[in-house]
This record gives sequence, structure tokens and C-alpha cells, in this order.
Amino acid sequence: MKKIFDRNEVTFAIILIVVYVVGSSVMMNLSEAVGTGFLFETVFTVALFIVLAVFITKNGLQEHLGLCKPEVPAGKMLLYIPLPVIAAVGVIFGFAPQYEPLVLVFHTVSMLFVGFLEEIIFRGFLFRGMAKNNMTAAIIVSAVTFGVGHIVNLLNGYDLVSALIQIVYAVAVGFLLIFIFVRTGSLIPCIAFHSLNNILAGFGSARILADIAGSEQGGQMLNVGIRTALAAAYLVYVLVCTPKKVNLK
Repeated sequence: MKKIFDRNEVTFAIILIVVYVVGSSVMMNLSEAVGTGFLFETVFTVALFIVLAVFITKNGLQEHLGLCKPEVPAGKMLLYIPLPVIAAVGVIFGFAPQYEPLVLVFHTVSMLFVGFLEEIIFRGFLFRGMAKNNMTAAIIVSAVTFGVGHIVNLLNGYDLVSALIQIVYAVAVGFLLIFIFVRTGSLIPCIAFHSLNNILAGFGSARILADIAGSEQGGQMLNVGIRTALAAAYLVYVLVCTPKKVNLK
């Protein structure tokens, strides 16, 4: 792993993306086969987390990947309050656990580690590798690939509209999180949000929004619309009201 990373960090990130996306898809199918949702996803995400945590620690990459205290005071970031609000929209408009208790436990644990893995891969390795040569391209590619990466849901039984809705939201949030990283020098707020956002998806039905829209699909679109609007508003604040540039180490 170290040789590939030293040779080309972008290549290293792409390999991680392939391993993560393919591995997650395979594990999801295995969990469905045995009838216990998120069982194998949990095993896979915990194992990959351990591998990457050891690699990062052993090679002293914590600051390089933003695993450090933000350089911008929390007050200037509105205490990051918009992030948990965005994550909680589905729960606010309809609290309802989506799985049976055991599956809900596996879901919560796996999503906790997914937040770390996806941030480290997309906004850590991939972004930092590209930013060495072109910061603008790094920002765009990191955000867009993070969103498009959710297209794998089509292979896992999601209908086209639902998958596209997830992609739109993921791209919007991708831009917000990458600018939080760029402006604060820390990936920790992004990891915390990402994990919380994924975990709460198992507890929120957004039933009220579906009732307002008149259909389940309409409710999904309204849900994503609200989240995307909040993410866009917070992104504008981050761009306008925080320091223009942080010297990413």
C-alpha cells in the first residue's frame, strides 16, 4: 500500500474507491442472501476501517488527511449546526425506525464507519492527491465522484429515480463538505456529519413530506430538495464568511 501511495496518491485513491464500492455491493448482496441486513456490510466496513486506520497512523498521515483540529473557530462555522439539521430532515418530518432491532444495530454500526471511510477516500486521499496539481479540478472531481459513486445503488435494486435523487443530494453535499475541509483544514466535521446523516436514514421516514407531496416518490424529492437547499445555503455562508484559504498540510 505504501509503495502505491508514494508513487501516486490519486491512483491509490482510485484503487480504494474500487475496493470500497465493489466490496460494499458484494457484502450487501451477501447480507440479503442470509436474510440479515447490513451484517456483512458491517464486517467489511469495520475491517477496511482498521486497515486504513493502521496505514494512516503508521505513516503519519493524520494532518495530511485532515484528521486534526479545525483551524477556523467553531463560532465562525455557525458551530456546524446546519450539518446535523441537514442530516435530521428525514427524522424531523417523520420518525420511524426502518428496520427490525438487530438490523438497525448493524445499520448504525456500519454507517458509523462508512462516514469515516467515504470521507477519507473521497475528500482525503482523492482530493489531496489531485490538489497537488490542480485545486479546482480536485474540488470538482472529489464532489462529483462522491455523488456519482452512489450510482451503484442501481445495481442493488434501487429504482432509477431514487438513485438519481441520491446522486443529486450527494453531489450537493459533496461540494459543501469539500469546502468545509478546504476552509478549516479538518475533515473531522465532515466525518461526523456523514456518519450522522447515514445513521439517521435508518430512523426517518419523512412521512409528513410524502403526505404533503401526495406520493412516496414526491416525498423523497421534497426531502432531497430541502436538504439540498440547506446545504447550498450553508455552502454560501462558508464561502463568504470564512477565511479564503487554509494551508492544507
